[in-house]
Amino acid sequence: MRILGGLRVSLVNGKRFNSTSMFVPVHEPALESDCRRLENFLQDKPHILVLTGAGISTESGIPDYRSEGVGLYARSNHKPIQHGDFVKSEATRKRYWARNYVGWPRFSSIAPNVTHYTLARLEREGRISGIVTQNVDRLHGKVGSKEVVELHGSGYDVICIGSQNERGKGCDYRIDRHEFQRILDQLNPAMEDKSTAMRPDGDVELSAEYVEGFRIPACPQCGGNLKPEIVFFGDNVPMPRIEKVVRMIIESDGVLVLGSSLTVFSGYRIVLQAKELGLPVGIVNIGATRGDPKADLKISARCGEVMSNLFQR
Repeated sequence: MRILGGLRVSLVNGKRFNSTSMFVPVHEPALESDCRRLENFLQDKPHILVLTGAGISTESGIPDYRSEGVGLYARSNHKPIQHGDFVKSEATRKRYWARNYVGWPRFSSIAPNVTHYTLARLEREGRISGIVTQNVDRLHGKVGSKEVVELHGSGYDVICIGSQNERGKGCDYRIDRHEFQRILDQLNPAMEDKSTAMRPDGDVELSAEYVEGFRIPACPQCGGNLKPEIVFFGDNVPMPRIEKVVRMIIESDGVLVLGSSLTVFSGYRIVLQAKELGLPVGIVNIGATRGDPKADLKISARCGEVMSNLFQR
């Protein structure tokens, strides 16, 4: 029996493709036995820590970087923004914020999918202890999940990255991204949506000419530069966040990875730490992951198909 999870799908060369999102790679269909195997893995572990990656949000229509054939790396030569470039270059900041400004209405309106809803239900039922997500889309929060750590931050908050004062403390200015959008509206009344494609962090492709006249505000408290509270490539996850994740691992009785290739070390480290503590690790992901050799359970399938019927009997 194949689990459909309420989503329309089509067969491509004998493999199943999720027609609700062009960003889900071609994959084998999930079987009912996959769901039962995952249930057995979770059955006696009420304190499972769940790590989620971009592979669960592709089913909502948010592209990722690495998916075979459909990820950003496969579709273009564009690379993700680097933290150092954003901090040092005014042109880079202008280009990023112009793209993010145009992409924000679409990005912020994207709806959660069956995996997000299932995890929220499992948390309410006491079957999982918490979620660490590598995603910046806040879709877990939209479905009411409570114990969520956004490992790489969130696109829904904007912070100041102004220089530290004489006491070594930086500016603490913070603004909600929706409110920041209204400020950008006022500064750029002539901007229209001429984008071509949304990118994983919510920005879009725009021509250089389109970006040229875009205006971004300085921090109203210190005059510094503003950036989304996202850990860009080349930046480090804040130490307090890492310490909280370590505590969550120690207090868990296993780790379940959903929709992550674990290529980025901040996610893979969670698997390594779990195994160092002798904890079991389960992985559900389309295709191979960096953590497969460490996994006690590996299911190669679309997360939404496997999760949709979990503990529903």
